[in-house]
Amino acid sequence: MLASAQQAQALAHSLLIANEQLTRTNTDLDNFIYTASHDLKAPIANIEGLLLLLRKQLPAEAQQAGLVHRVLGMMQGAIERFQLTIAQLTDLAKLQHAYTQPTEEVDLAAVVEAVRLDLALLLEEVHAELVINLDGCATVSFAPQHLRSIVYNLLSNALKYRHPARPPVVQLRCYHKGPAAVLEVKDNGLGLTPDQQSKLFTMFRRLHDHVAGSGVGLYMVKRMIENAGGTITVQSEPDVGSTFTVTFPT
Repeated sequence: MLASAQQAQALAHSLLIANEQLTRTNTDLDNFIYTASHDLKAPIANIEGLLLLLRKQLPAEAQQAGLVHRVLGMMQGAIERFQLTIAQLTDLAKLQHAYTQPTEEVDLAAVVEAVRLDLALLLEEVHAELVINLDGCATVSFAPQHLRSIVYNLLSNALKYRHPARPPVVQLRCYHKGPAAVLEVKDNGLGLTPDQQSKLFTMFRRLHDHVAGSGVGLYMVKRMIENAGGTITVQSEPDVGSTFTVTFPT
């Protein structure tokens, strides 16, 4: 009996040490992300300023000569992608330091409509059909800002990763499964292989290189949902489409 008690005590002590080490590691990672995102803003702003100065100094005919125009455009594109990554790292740093955002009953239809308006130009450009059915969920208990980020990321990804052979159709619905509200976003886009699905929510992991992005968005979505006690899963088939299912905490 005494040996069992001592073993249990030793195990509890080991778990406590492991938890403290994990907490320190997470804190170091949080601080690194915050510092990196903050310190990189000035250098990339300087590079953008130098590129703008170069454009002003180069005569119009010189900008169109040879590969100059293409290279300048590639440089501007690289700067914009860098800025997007920094912005998402900043958001990630804020998220890391804000595990518990206050929740409230949020009008889901209002959130979806606001996101739809933000994506209106893209929806029109790609001739997308957005089918919305929120009859099962008048409200969702969640942090409003995080809920908007989740809806925006899932809808914008469904449009970005559309299939080139057909117009995109994106279905968004919400229903209750027992006491839990479930948000589902289904598309008919490129789809994912099982290997891609296993890496989907990894930070900085991009699975389709033809679309601009930094690989942070879905990682953040997963963190926001899981930090609140919910879950997110994906079912997908290549060349058929993907379905993301978010189960909110009860």
